[in-house]
Amino acid sequence: QVTLWLKKLFAGVPVPHYEVNERTVDILHEVMECNEEREKDVRLLIEDMKDQTTKYEAEADYWHKIIGESLGFIEGSLSQEAMDDLLELVQSAIDLEVENTSLTSFYSAINDMTSELYETKSKNDKMELKLKTLMKKMTSARMVEKHLEQDVKKLEKSQAADKAKAEIRSKNLKFLEAKSKDLKIRIKSAEDKLVASGLDQSLTHQALVTLSEDLAALHKKTEPLKKELASYYDLPPSIPLARVTVEEARKKL
Repeated sequence: QVTLWLKKLFAGVPVPHYEVNERTVDILHEVMECNEEREKDVRLLIEDMKDQTTKYEAEADYWHKIIGESLGFIEGSLSQEAMDDLLELVQSAIDLEVENTSLTSFYSAINDMTSELYETKSKNDKMELKLKTLMKKMTSARMVEKHLEQDVKKLEKSQAADKAKAEIRSKNLKFLEAKSKDLKIRIKSAEDKLVASGLDQSLTHQALVTLSEDLAALHKKTEPLKKELASYYDLPPSIPLARVTVEEARKKL
């Protein structure tokens, strides 16, 4: 519906490019409904004016015949100024849609048309305000969309940089793994050569690592014993000295 309305609105001219999404289509649909409602009111007004014109033209012909046949009045019997005034009066009556040419009818018609004019103007103002609001919403939606596009571009750029860093880290990790594997092979080869040359097995790297682990385990086991032993360092070396120490403590208490 929106596409057909835009093609009809621009009448052969290429429709300006716009981002097609749910929000923009909804806004354009609201604008389309306002435009169609306004066109409908104008068409109804034109049709009513045509009907009124036909009606008054028929009535004018009727009264023209009545005046001409009954009173013998013909257009040529009046001066040009009188004819101009008469035509202006008739045209005013047609424009104002009055039943007759009395002052009362003219005043009533003028008041009605003035009220209708103000009402139409008020309605148009509301339509224009609504259209401006919709245009602001569309502009705001376009700005939000633009910001989102910029954020997506920044995110894509950031992801590309992160991906490049990850690839570099992966390459470095593979290099280090290969280097570590190569060093292990070299160490094993060197140990094998040393063993073959008569080196004691207890001096190899693996044996030293095992001894270090065993030593750490022994240190961990002896730690409670050291603490328990430290509690005996302050005791007197004999029972008499211990009695003296107890007596001194008792006196202090």
